[in-house]
Amino acid sequence: MRYPVRRFVSATVALSELSRYVKEGHSLRTGRPSKAFADMRPREMWANWLLCAAINAAEGRDDFEFTTDPTGGDGIIQDRASDSTWPTEHVYVPPVAGGQVADVEALVLAAIDAKNGKGGAAYAENKTLVVFIDAAGPWHPNRVLKQLTSSLHFDVVWLISLHAVDEGGAYDYDVVGLYWDQGNAPIWRVRIAPGFDAWSVQRAQ
Repeated sequence: MRYPVRRFVSATVALSELSRYVKEGHSLRTGRPSKAFADMRPREMWANWLLCAAINAAEGRDDFEFTTDPTGGDGIIQDRASDSTWPTEHVYVPPVAGGQVADVEALVLAAIDAKNGKGGAAYAENKTLVVFIDAAGPWHPNRVLKQLTSSLHFDVVWLISLHAVDEGGAYDYDVVGLYWDQGNAPIWRVRIAPGFDAWSVQRAQ
């Protein structure tokens, strides 16, 4: 049975619509669920957009998009070419109080463990976990990958974090895939043009 979902007309339109949340920043941390987009939070929409941008670049096409999830999840990644879908669940790693440098790796692993234990295998089965990292501090994706436990129920985990904002106003975000069958976590760097009207993606690791 097919369920009605909401989607943006295009990735370009989505980028323009979501730009206000990214530029303002605070809304990515505390933004209320969007009634117009099935109660998805701004950071969930933004993380899904970045994930689609990275996957499209990795696959060399533009068929991946995200939609709302009528079953109550945090959005669905969809491949329009094959009609395959990947429901997502999101978890947020907030900044440490006082703006202090955090042990980001420990915070990420704790967030993954908490989400993994929320409902066990039945909750996480066939789902993708997206971790939006807002904590400041050095961290290494490969070390996070090596510490993932065999009891993780999600199919795959993605880590998304702001890398930098340059003087011209361009935003660089890192999208990291944690794949259990690889010893090296791939990283795609998504660069958003200052006007939020274009983007590019490069493999950083």
